[in-house]
Amino acid sequence: MKDTALSKTHEALGAKMVPFAGYNMPVSYEGVNAEHETVRDGVGVFDVSHMGEFLISGPTALDLIQKVTSNDASKLTIGKAQYSCLPNETGGIVDDLIVYRIKEEQYLLVVNASNIQKDWAHISKYNAEFNAEMRDLSENYSLLAIQGPKAVEAMQSMTSVDLAEIKFYNFVVADFAGIDYVIISATGYTGSGGFEIYCKNDQVKQIWDKVFEAGADYGIKPIGLAARDTLRLEMGYCLYGNDINDETSPIEAGLGWITKFTKDFVNKEALEKEKAHGPERKLIAFELDDRGIPRHDYDIVDGQGKKLEPYPREPCLPHWAKASVLGMYP
Repeated sequence: MKDTALSKTHEALGAKMVPFAGYNMPVSYEGVNAEHETVRDGVGVFDVSHMGEFLISGPTALDLIQKVTSNDASKLTIGKAQYSCLPNETGGIVDDLIVYRIKEEQYLLVVNASNIQKDWAHISKYNAEFNAEMRDLSENYSLLAIQGPKAVEAMQSMTSVDLAEIKFYNFVVADFAGIDYVIISATGYTGSGGFEIYCKNDQVKQIWDKVFEAGADYGIKPIGLAARDTLRLEMGYCLYGNDINDETSPIEAGLGWITKFTKDFVNKEALEKEKAHGPERKLIAFELDDRGIPRHDYDIVDGQGKKLEPYPREPCLPHWAKASVLGMYP
């Protein structure tokens, strides 16, 4: 079991630590409900340093990324990021990820912790054709997610750049918390606004401490992975291994908006046909009327406790609907 550079810090704060994706991670501090509300109403900080980072460089970097990802990375300019996925050859998804354009011929791919080795092998297989330079930075970099509606105000004193001017899915390389060069990215997995900070492992403790000093007047708190899951669930954001997996296509998962058929990519032809004819199953959503937190593999039952069978071809709820993702059903 690996530690992040902050695992001892979480333990000292009294976090409940659990194994997750091969790492010793904080699942909660004061309880999932309180932490969920902290992020929705104020500002909270997640240590998500278990995520993977691949640096793809060289004249053919874009060609490789275009081949292995579903979205159109040619639309990216320096300073912009893009949500995408890695389709496999059989109609499913290897992983979902974020692609950052760092320089003209340099991209950062941020992947899920549990899929680092699988993703690296998949991309490397296709890189035999393109021969782009690939570097796995996952062991050397840390990632903090500072999330919530008060994040901009609470963190503005930490940097010389105007945080309010960084648009959603844009980023800057700038000073932060006394460190000269970090990535400040207007992204996150909560739907509450905020930033994600990429830095080297030996810098993250300084950043963590200064973030909590700056955010003290705003009620900033550390947040665990349990609340991260409920926050993304409430927003209808996909979680790999739950709502999407190797057997779920991006069309079934409602990710047609990141599947661009104007370019060539892995399994394009089959996915294009699926979109044209309509998928046999779709990711659907539901709303909770009573207290409770839906978990993976929970049944949906009626008032008498009878398990409800899924309805085929139900449409996905729109992104603005207050609903929670349940999972894939045939």
